[in-house]
Amino acid sequence: MLKLVSRRLLALVPLLFIVSVLTFSFTSLLPSDPVDLIIGDTGTQEQYEVVRERLGLNQPVILRYVQWLGRAAQGDLGTSFFNSVSVADAVMQRLPVTLSLTLVSALIAVAVGVAAGIAAALRPRSWVDRLATVGATIGQAIPNFWFGLLLVAVFAVNMRWFPATGFTPISASPWDWLRSVTLPAIALGLSSSAAIARQVRSAMVGVLQQDYIRAARAQGLSSRRVILKHALTNAMVPVVAVLSVQITVLRGGSLIVEQVFAINGLGTLAITAVRQQDIPMIQGLVLVMVGLVVLVQLATDIVYGFLNPKARPS
Repeated sequence: MLKLVSRRLLALVPLLFIVSVLTFSFTSLLPSDPVDLIIGDTGTQEQYEVVRERLGLNQPVILRYVQWLGRAAQGDLGTSFFNSVSVADAVMQRLPVTLSLTLVSALIAVAVGVAAGIAAALRPRSWVDRLATVGATIGQAIPNFWFGLLLVAVFAVNMRWFPATGFTPISASPWDWLRSVTLPAIALGLSSSAAIARQVRSAMVGVLQQDYIRAARAQGLSSRRVILKHALTNAMVPVVAVLSVQITVLRGGSLIVEQVFAINGLGTLAITAVRQQDIPMIQGLVLVMVGLVVLVQLATDIVYGFLNPKARPS
């Protein structure tokens, strides 16, 4: 297992390098000049040149990239063009908000998806199976933002069970934190739970027909032990790959759901940076988001190695 983790970590180095090159290149090719947005139409040519020199935009692109990469390797992602705020500090301030939303929505997606998939697999072609299939189809078809607005209208405005907007840090109040992330997490985890349910159902149907499952039942083992210990463990092997993709989808979907619930996470920061064409902020956000995806993939490889010994290097 240590060899597997070592290989994956080594493979991340060229990947992050390529991402850094593409990120810096694409942001440098933006059609508008951020200096025009900072100075406006009333600035003089001298002011224009001074601001370009202060931001380092008068240097060659390759030199700017090398300097930026060296600072990024040390944890310095630069400074915002518009408010002189450290990009790393701004990202780290918003990161716990997005992570909280993503993790809670992932737990909801796994719990609902695995339960629905098992129920459908135990009674194939029954009304339970058809209901789970229809529910999964509807869940994948409903947009996250629309479902979020529906949840706000019902549970926040009419019933007043949850707050309609805002986010409470878990350090301030665990209960208020849970209430603040419940509705956006449900809106975000619905489509992912549908995809997981489909995969669990398909994998469980195949596993339950294997000979070792029949042998376990012939030995007198309880149905719960056969399903949870033997069938589900083997059925989760292909599900883990789907789960890693869904967690990445959840992280991306959280950027939109944050706007619906007025949560100041990475999504709000990213949209503001794009509107202002704040190049250092965009570059830092892309690197952090790619890093999160890489960590999810690494965790997936580790879990997959535990569940499937054949995937471990010899």
